[in-house]
Amino acid sequence: MVQPGDRVAIVSPSGGLPELFPAPYELGLERLRSFGLEPVEYPTTRKLGTTPQERAADLHAAWSDPTIRAVIASIGGDDQLTVLKHLEPAIFQADPKPFFGYSDNTNLLNFLYSLGLPAFHGGSVMVQFGRGGAMHPDSERSLRAALFTPGDFELTPASGWTDHDRDWADPVNLETEPPMFPGTGWTWQGSAPVSGRLWGGCLEILDWQLSANRWMLPTDSYGGVLFLETSEELPNSEMVYRILRNFGERGLLERFDAVLWARPKSWSLDHRFTAEESVAYVTGQYLAVDRALMEYNPSAVVVKGLDIGHTDPQQVLPYGGQVRIDPAAERITVTY
Repeated sequence: MVQPGDRVAIVSPSGGLPELFPAPYELGLERLRSFGLEPVEYPTTRKLGTTPQERAADLHAAWSDPTIRAVIASIGGDDQLTVLKHLEPAIFQADPKPFFGYSDNTNLLNFLYSLGLPAFHGGSVMVQFGRGGAMHPDSERSLRAALFTPGDFELTPASGWTDHDRDWADPVNLETEPPMFPGTGWTWQGSAPVSGRLWGGCLEILDWQLSANRWMLPTDSYGGVLFLETSEELPNSEMVYRILRNFGERGLLERFDAVLWARPKSWSLDHRFTAEESVAYVTGQYLAVDRALMEYNPSAVVVKGLDIGHTDPQQVLPYGGQVRIDPAAERITVTY
């Protein structure tokens, strides 16, 4: 458990975007300090163009320092996969400490999971902590609980949400909160209660891990709960189905008793969909999920629309931790 006053490592295992966008990064550090934590940076934290070996060295340094009690990613990226082969498991096992990150950080989350070490899917410095105007209350509540209060935490549908990015180059966007859409709730399929360990992350990153033979789900692992989300690259519904089909053909989808699917991000600065296009995108992705699960795991309990991915707010999941799903009461409880 992290305590107020503790030092926490800030790392950029995917790339030093704080160099390119210092304003949201500095805002995120300020918010961490308001939590009573002392951020500690490393040589690659805010430096672009670093090598995988250099980023691995920073991770080794963070886990080797006994005064560091948690590690938080500045942001994601797209090449953390190349870092994995440079990591020494014994260094991480010698002093287990929680890691927070998502998106491309699915690589490190899965690596730590394979070692039985604590990690949390969610919470990056530049996005959740560095959110314009103020942290979203749902994100802040979840992050504070994951950091400071071990025990049960009930996930709740957001009353308002957004997936519209705002340009970090415009200082007004850091001073004001983003406009929100009305909450949509969750969609439930299945009636049997399920409990078990959580495993998953960003769909595209898991696909890359499988392609590069970096997949670290134990081969004898059955049961538990799969959670998945998609990124700002907005993979189309056919791509989502094909990735899930590949998982199914490997015998992976059938392993899980339940699937939690994040609210899909359906707008980005590079893909500025109309409202109608966004609705169609989300609908298409959900249909792709239904299609794949009907073919490979039709008995799974499925809950769609959770705030556990690339949209705002974001609630944190304990990677490898316990979850209880109660369809009758429409409740999901995780254990931090």
